[in-house]
Amino acid sequence: MSAVATTTWLVYLAAAVCFVLGLHLMRSPGTARRGNLLSAGGMAAAVLATVLLLVDDGDAPAVGWHGGWWAAVALVGGIVVGGGYGWYSARRVKMTAMPQLVSLFNAVGGGAATAVALADFLRFASEGTGSGPALAFGVPVALDVLIGSVTFSGSLVAAGKLQGIVRGAPIVFRGARVALVAAAVVATGCAVVTVASGAVWALWVLLVAALVFGVLMVLPIGGADMPVVISLLNAFTGLAVAMAGFVVDNQVMIVAGALVGASGSILTKLMADAMNRSIVSILVGGFGTGDAGPGGAGPGGPGGDGTVRSIDADDVAIQLAYASSVVLVPGYGLAAAQAQHELAALAAVLADHGVRVGYAIHPVAGRMPGHMNVLLAEANVPYEQMLELDAANTELDTCDVALVVGANDVTNPAARRPGTAISGMPILDVDHARSVVVIKRSMGHGYAGIENELYTDEKTGMFFTDAKQGLAALVGAVEQYVS
Repeated sequence: MSAVATTTWLVYLAAAVCFVLGLHLMRSPGTARRGNLLSAGGMAAAVLATVLLLVDDGDAPAVGWHGGWWAAVALVGGIVVGGGYGWYSARRVKMTAMPQLVSLFNAVGGGAATAVALADFLRFASEGTGSGPALAFGVPVALDVLIGSVTFSGSLVAAGKLQGIVRGAPIVFRGARVALVAAAVVATGCAVVTVASGAVWALWVLLVAALVFGVLMVLPIGGADMPVVISLLNAFTGLAVAMAGFVVDNQVMIVAGALVGASGSILTKLMADAMNRSIVSILVGGFGTGDAGPGGAGPGGPGGDGTVRSIDADDVAIQLAYASSVVLVPGYGLAAAQAQHELAALAAVLADHGVRVGYAIHPVAGRMPGHMNVLLAEANVPYEQMLELDAANTELDTCDVALVVGANDVTNPAARRPGTAISGMPILDVDHARSVVVIKRSMGHGYAGIENELYTDEKTGMFFTDAKQGLAALVGAVEQYVS
């Protein structure tokens, strides 16, 4: 082993340690940024070491445009183009579009891993050995193409649903389940043929069947399950990358992919538990309406059976100014209105007045895991004020005012009784507060497609307004009262 190869192996080892430590730091919002930087630094070092190894490749026929230098130039070019576009997209994306961007990143990861396996397998086939591939090579290739292709097409459909290009509600058509099962059977059969005989045609059929399976898997899943789906596809991306690492015998890819796959799987389970739904039932689909819910009146509005109490900014400001403790409950409506800075400004005014302020964060609030935490961190909200479900419910039991901004299903008391679409789902006990204020544009329902019983609670006041404008008005009104 050459000195460069030895150095590269040591850099890979150090990068793997950075990945593990970075993932550990990401467990806490306060250290997540450092963890992300540490992991990114490890990956940058691994890529740089790979470039140097390609340049020093002793197996290349010539260190020229047909040898190691050509491979290094191709790698650097890909980094510049792909990394540059990724940096540009991440800098310009709106917080409401972050779930779509994450889905696209999942698609890119799965597609890239699939391309690696295809290229290496076609190289093997072109050598014409006359026998099937070894299990240590054929199995990772088949699994990589299968998982990576499902991830690629499924993530594109998920991004389309989140963006509104594809209808957010479950899309089910006659024969969809049969086609899904058929695609799974064809993909499995072709994977076996690929491993056993090394037939190129079987790998191409496997690729097509897996792509079809990914589309049919995500189409019937509704908007309410999108946080779980994004997490699941992220886990698939990690597994595909790990399989690609086995294909090309790259240890850093194996470690990075395994970590992403394992952490994504754990997160998927936690997200499913937060909705009290099994992962199988989520994949079966049929739950949630996406963004297409009605915007008109619900219970208590025209034609409703309950009574809704409408209030204005002054009514809310008086309650907040004279409260001793306030819990803020953000939801996707806050992200859609880009009102996180106004919410943070309101919290700062209340805190300066001696009011105890906390943010109640439900695990599946928004459209991706951690959506609300990232949104609030962008507005420099102190991490210690972000309360997870159990701590938030403890605070809600004794707080004076609960201010709900754009959250819907995660605050619906209907989850506590059987017979509803969200029965059994752990929720934020907003109705336990002494007084409840809901900022919402209308009485439209959430992703689950059912009315929120919180809105007709006798101690709930509905402040019908755009979240950004309403919170800005509250900041001014509260400042007048506390001064």
